[in-house]
Amino acid sequence: MDLLEPNGRRRNKTRGTGWSHAVRLLPFVVTSAAYFTLCPPPSEPGQFPALMKCLPVLSLAFFVLAHGVSLGGPSPYAWKILLGLLFSAAGDVCLIWPDLFLHGMVLFGLAHLLYILAFGLRPFQIHLFLLLAVLGSASYVFLLPYLQGLLVYAAGVYTVLIAAMVWRALTGARQTPYGRSRARISSAAGAMSFMVSDGILAVDKFCFPLPHSQLFVMATYYLAQVLIAVSVTQPSRTEELWKVE
Repeated sequence: MDLLEPNGRRRNKTRGTGWSHAVRLLPFVVTSAAYFTLCPPPSEPGQFPALMKCLPVLSLAFFVLAHGVSLGGPSPYAWKILLGLLFSAAGDVCLIWPDLFLHGMVLFGLAHLLYILAFGLRPFQIHLFLLLAVLGSASYVFLLPYLQGLLVYAAGVYTVLIAAMVWRALTGARQTPYGRSRARISSAAGAMSFMVSDGILAVDKFCFPLPHSQLFVMATYYLAQVLIAVSVTQPSRTEELWKVE
């Protein structure tokens, strides 16, 4: 019973948990530093840059899996985040080669769908839905004159998915009678960072070149993924809603 534990023991337990998370995140820190050092964006297509690009996200998948195993098995929430990270890593590899850009979009779209399912579909929060619908529509209308062929439809579907992912993540950062979850705030911040990363990438690729665009794309992308990954360290949205209801 945590409520009956002495404050000192509870603080030591929290400190130990924090160190455990830090150790499990070390591979992400090392591999992301290696990527920016050895294959600074924009990288030429090749197997080595592709490997270095996806390693940080794969290390986050390891973090999610290791955390789940330490608790007796990943929760349904953690499994969805884990699969989303794996689809993202595959998408990273595809985006290295221009001919596989559409394949990468499909894989990232699947990752966003998994994140949406992880974040849950309650509460609805109509004001956030309308805000993200307007932002998504505006961004798509802005890009539309620059798109051709299948990209017209693929970009439309992808815009819906990224906007929906951000919407569902933001609803999780709400205040509840049990306080505001730092993990849910982390996933919301990660979702918004993901939207920023995709926005920079879309403008640079389809509209006009932006200075140091790929560096900003990858920095905000890795930030997004690590913030989403660490959200598995607290109870799932379903468990929180059960407490409230």
